[in-house]
Amino acid sequence: MIDFHSHILPQIDDGSQSIEETLSLLQMLSKQGIDQVAATPHFYASHQPLARFLEKRAEAYEKVMSALQKEASFPVPDIRLGAEVWYYPGVSRLEGIRTLQLDGTRLLLLEMPMEPWSAYTVREVLDLNCSGALTVVLAHVERCLLYQDASVWEQLLQNGVMMQVNASFLLSRRTRGKALKMIKRGQVQWIGSDCHNLTERAPRIGEALDVLRKKLGDASLADFDALNRSFWA
Repeated sequence: MIDFHSHILPQIDDGSQSIEETLSLLQMLSKQGIDQVAATPHFYASHQPLARFLEKRAEAYEKVMSALQKEASFPVPDIRLGAEVWYYPGVSRLEGIRTLQLDGTRLLLLEMPMEPWSAYTVREVLDLNCSGALTVVLAHVERCLLYQDASVWEQLLQNGVMMQVNASFLLSRRTRGKALKMIKRGQVQWIGSDCHNLTERAPRIGEALDVLRKKLGDASLADFDALNRSFWA
């Protein structure tokens, strides 16, 4: 299974703060049945130049790979580099934005503001997605559902924008029904742990996948995984 959203790279954002923590997170993901994980550290264009972010990300990744070669005693998930890109007006014009796509794919994880989106914002997301260069995946959309009219989600989905939810959306009794309904209807294409650390934001994606299997069946889970891998390859 694939974890599409994580903060496992050390000392690059508010996620893992050490190599040791990263290795522990990877081991936890492995035990939960994850064999592919997207490393998606936060990218804020207002905080640092894109080139510097890419440099720091590469350095963190190399440290992880070096440590894994020396210390890993578990099946290590394949790590794909990407980013969780914070939306801002004009993001579609960011020079080099394609370097933030998940390696080997056209997928760009975009974090949206938790507020009602203007017509301009929706239009820019659609323009970015329809440019032919990439496919937008909106991060943890459950945080934004209540702020938008249903027609906004329908417009985005009809134009090929993809949706990712966090494992917690499936684990909360308050939101589980909504999450399952969205997945069953094809309104959600990705699940992520959004793990940051080993304590209050530890990976629980295995539990979420168990809920999906139990409620919708093995065949639905297999279909979901197959859909993921068709974009991942």
